[in-house]
Amino acid sequence: MASQISNPNATVLVSELVPAGTNLTFPGSDPSCNRPFQVVSADICRIAMFIKTSGRSGINFEAWLPSNWTGRFLSTGNGGLGGCIQYEDLAYASALGFATVGADNGHKGMSGAPFLNNSDVVEDYAFRSIHTGVVVGKSLTETFYGHPHSKSYYLGCSTGGRQGLKSVQDFPDDFDGVVAGAPAADFNHLIAWMGHFFGITGNTSAPTFLSGKQWTDLVHPDILSQCDGIDGVKDAIIEDPDVCNYDPSGLVCTEGNQTDACITEMQAEAIRKIFKPFFIEGEFAYPRIQPGSEIEAATGPVRLYTGAPFIFTSDWFRFAVFNDPNFDVTTLSDKDWALAQELDPFNISTWSGDLSAFRGRQGKLLTYHGQTDGTISSKNSERYYEHVSETMSLGTSELDDFYRFFRISGMNHCFNGVGAWEIGQTLNGAGGIANLNLDPDSNVLMAMVRWVEEGVAPEDILGTKFVNDTVAQGVQFARRHCRYPLRNMYDGVGDPTKKESWSCQYV
Repeated sequence: MASQISNPNATVLVSELVPAGTNLTFPGSDPSCNRPFQVVSADICRIAMFIKTSGRSGINFEAWLPSNWTGRFLSTGNGGLGGCIQYEDLAYASALGFATVGADNGHKGMSGAPFLNNSDVVEDYAFRSIHTGVVVGKSLTETFYGHPHSKSYYLGCSTGGRQGLKSVQDFPDDFDGVVAGAPAADFNHLIAWMGHFFGITGNTSAPTFLSGKQWTDLVHPDILSQCDGIDGVKDAIIEDPDVCNYDPSGLVCTEGNQTDACITEMQAEAIRKIFKPFFIEGEFAYPRIQPGSEIEAATGPVRLYTGAPFIFTSDWFRFAVFNDPNFDVTTLSDKDWALAQELDPFNISTWSGDLSAFRGRQGKLLTYHGQTDGTISSKNSERYYEHVSETMSLGTSELDDFYRFFRISGMNHCFNGVGAWEIGQTLNGAGGIANLNLDPDSNVLMAMVRWVEEGVAPEDILGTKFVNDTVAQGVQFARRHCRYPLRNMYDGVGDPTKKESWSCQYV
């Protein structure tokens, strides 16, 4: 195979047959990617390449070409500021018969340091890595199998969600169907929003700061007490955080009675600010973080409420905006947030509302967003949907023809959470390929395949919650997640753990 690959900008690093069950290791993977190995679930031809994208940049690229090819092609995405190939997604899609590709966004590891004084690496990150991988990947697929793919798909979440939207907006011919989870759209405002929480909480010694324990033990239960029952049942899941207008006043200590079981008025005011929309120089910039997200935002793997500048914001401003690794990120303010949006390198904002070209070629877009996302506000995915509606002058019924958005109650950032969050978006969430539910009603990727190839659009998505998030322990409950703008409501009489006891309603 390697002798048949002719691309003047590509260097083949690996070309090998890999049997199903092989535990592939990646000794060159940056430790910050936390992906040292991956079990391969199908017989594949694995091709790894370095592809030059300019005189001072390039991408590390992989194609996993399965023996059980269905004729379908799929590109995977990335996360954070990261240059990490998501091998678990390559294993997932290739096991289902997709010719699957992935790349590292033009740099290795989760740090933004490679952006320093190198706009070509920023360009790779903004759009070029994904698009280049698609172009090369489709060519490899045709060479390997002897004929071109039949349909082309995309699957990604977070930065991967943004990459999916970027493809739909700027490269509408790349994919027939795009599944974009928790997309990091309106990127510059998102990065600023992530950074602005430090200005609210202060450092860990500030009187406005709340510890992770306070968020978990005091604020979160108080939010549930005020908002959990709005959907008709108290089950620790807020189906629609939009209707939750949280007031922390009840947690404030009475005068002279300060204990660990209450908070100060200064802390309460900080909470109020945290749950407000974000403005830059008096102009709306980004929606509020949703109530219910606070445990992940305060204690999760990527935390916003740490008492320190947010790491992605710090790296972006140091290495991409100011090209100064010594820039003091604790001084970031409105003028800096505004500058980042003004620069908008390579249109990384990913905020075009005109999807006419994608719609015109019968492309399909499915987005989903966890309602307890503590990294990217789920409200922003609603905002993008409305932006497309307004830009294209299309109502919900017309958007439904090519664009559907699903709010996943109780899902954190891309996966995990208290809700029925397993919707086929990852291999790991199902506990491996053997346990994967491929019913299109329960699997967003297969729902997209059915939509593209059979014309059957998903009306809702059936999510599953396993006991302790462990498949072997069985199903705890299932719930259908509604397409926006419908809201999920309990019928008031049935077993709330049964999907039949809920319905999607216009409220």
